[in-house]
Amino acid sequence: MNIDLDVKPRSGEDVPLALFASSRPKKSPSIDMTKVVGKKDILFICLDTLRYDVAVQEEAAGTTPVLNQYGPWEKCQAPGNFTYPSHHAMFAGFLPCRYDAKTVADRELLFFPKQIGLGNKVPEGAYGFTGSTIMEGLEADGYVTWCVGGVAFFDKRSPIGKVFPGYFNKSYWNPSFSCPVKDSTKNQVNFILNKVAEAEKNQPIFLYINVDAIHYPNYFYLDGASHDNLQTHAAALRYVDQELGRLFDAWKNQRGDALVICCSDHGTCYGEDGCQFHGINHPAVNTIPYKHFFLVNE
Repeated sequence: MNIDLDVKPRSGEDVPLALFASSRPKKSPSIDMTKVVGKKDILFICLDTLRYDVAVQEEAAGTTPVLNQYGPWEKCQAPGNFTYPSHHAMFAGFLPCRYDAKTVADRELLFFPKQIGLGNKVPEGAYGFTGSTIMEGLEADGYVTWCVGGVAFFDKRSPIGKVFPGYFNKSYWNPSFSCPVKDSTKNQVNFILNKVAEAEKNQPIFLYINVDAIHYPNYFYLDGASHDNLQTHAAALRYVDQELGRLFDAWKNQRGDALVICCSDHGTCYGEDGCQFHGINHPAVNTIPYKHFFLVNE
């Protein structure tokens, strides 16, 4: 006997929203995306492989002053345990989920794909889009979408490395942006700032940047280190923080206000429980930092 597990409502019938009800008191959304889309640029910055514990450690120590000024990191669940599945989820609107979420109703959705269920009801404060990705939805609403790649899934040198770049109007990668290059983030920021200077002022931009400096190898960010570890991971984050300061300042001066979504896609292991790196389910991989905030040209 074949059982169809893909349960679809009949025409005109909504999926019962009670299936997704939360026992928690309803919270107001932290941001109203309907007041953002079409009015502000959106910067989606993925700090590839950044661990939550390292992020909050550096936050507490004051060694990431740029990111610190935009509020604390939120502890979240990763959408996937390595870059490829995580980005498919995020590009479809499913950003990192709050760590203590108990049901899907406990997620805060900034972007909502209207055609996949929940009665097609857009949550309060979310941007409801039609299409397979948030970029496709934003393009329909007048945005130009940019991708500045880092790790190999964005390098366009193989069929799989062309998948994510193909979701954007314009996609960029060159070897100076890649993981083994110590100045990768500096090179990415320099490239972006040159592109921003040439951009149409009146057309909103959705920029995705895959910052890969924290990904392995990262040992060269700490003097004297010969291999990657938690200390070199933290040193890489400190380096990235400096470069993000240049990006944010220039963006405010040249483009004005923008919404920034900044998060990791997954963490990584450095020997915990005998585990190494990522692509596996371990708390160090599945627990990541997230924040969103506004750049304001004062």
